[in-house]
Amino acid sequence: MSLPEVPGVLDAEQLVVTAGTIAEWQLPDGMIPWIPGGHADPWNHTEAAMALAVTGHLDQAEAAYQWLVTTQHENGAWHQYYVAGGVEDPKFDANVIAYVATGVWHHWLLTSDRGFLESMWGVVERAIDFVLDLQTPRGEILWARHPDGTPWSFALLTGSSSICHSLRCAVAVAEETGHERPDWELSLGHLAHVVRTRPDGAFTPKNRWAMDWYYPVLSGAISGDDALTHLDARRDEFVIANPANGAVNSVADGGSLGVRCVSDKHWATAAETSECAMAYLLAGDRATATDLFRATLPMRQADGRYLTGIVYPDLVTFPTEECSTYTSAAVVLAADALGGCSPASGVFVDHRALPDVIAVDELPLRTRVTEND
Repeated sequence: MSLPEVPGVLDAEQLVVTAGTIAEWQLPDGMIPWIPGGHADPWNHTEAAMALAVTGHLDQAEAAYQWLVTTQHENGAWHQYYVAGGVEDPKFDANVIAYVATGVWHHWLLTSDRGFLESMWGVVERAIDFVLDLQTPRGEILWARHPDGTPWSFALLTGSSSICHSLRCAVAVAEETGHERPDWELSLGHLAHVVRTRPDGAFTPKNRWAMDWYYPVLSGAISGDDALTHLDARRDEFVIANPANGAVNSVADGGSLGVRCVSDKHWATAAETSECAMAYLLAGDRATATDLFRATLPMRQADGRYLTGIVYPDLVTFPTEECSTYTSAAVVLAADALGGCSPASGVFVDHRALPDVIAVDELPLRTRVTEND
């Protein structure tokens, strides 16, 4: 297995060191918190597990997946936030729950470990069935359930987009393990359609947030020529331009200063910048993808960790001096994608290995038929 690297930007040894900092903060039970003493959520926990795996930290990655197995409810769900030894926020976030499918498919692509894949099938199946019970007749996925089971009343574009990719990975897991789930394929078709077309009322407006801009592309719901058109339409709102006068805060070799987390603040975050780089790579613009990845370099610390974000032009860190495991994970995965290094490097940027998304019309999603009906 080739380790992640981006020639001329970061080498494999540097990225292994970065992943090692994630492992340092992993708890004995396998949970990976954002920061020491902080909380964890299953989405970012899974992201960190993938970064550990591609850099050769397989034991730590599989300990992270075992934590998911141990903490999963019988109904397939996880809570939104955990702290050491307990639950911080008991709601059930659909996107957080679905992401296990992406992690499991990524681990299979990386290791070809059929025992792992088959052992995780039931975990993925229960999680996805829980999530799809929150799908509306139009196709979007409601954000969450309250602890008492009451669903939230709205859906989020970023969350539904991420679920779209996770659901596609889940279908791939199902096919590879010999479990046909045509209901999942139908749900995926409707979800991708509503993410792509974004009809009025489908999603709570979050236009300030960069993830609502690039996630429909990163998920693969918007693809082909439409992907670059979509990204270019709001690029100037979210990508911080490098000062033309070559100021001290410019990134090496020019280019951008990264992606704003929200459009009205000059706060560039390494995680959003790395994810957006992968969206541009998926859309076929490698030059922009590389430029964005390079923009994370000022956030790299001497020990290999990554600051969550920097506010330009004052170079103020926010949160103050915070380095986070999920940020380092996003950088590692973007590096693997750009370098095309590991067998799993295409999971976010080359969807040809994933099952096709079936085309659907605009009729409401019919009642899902399970394999037991």
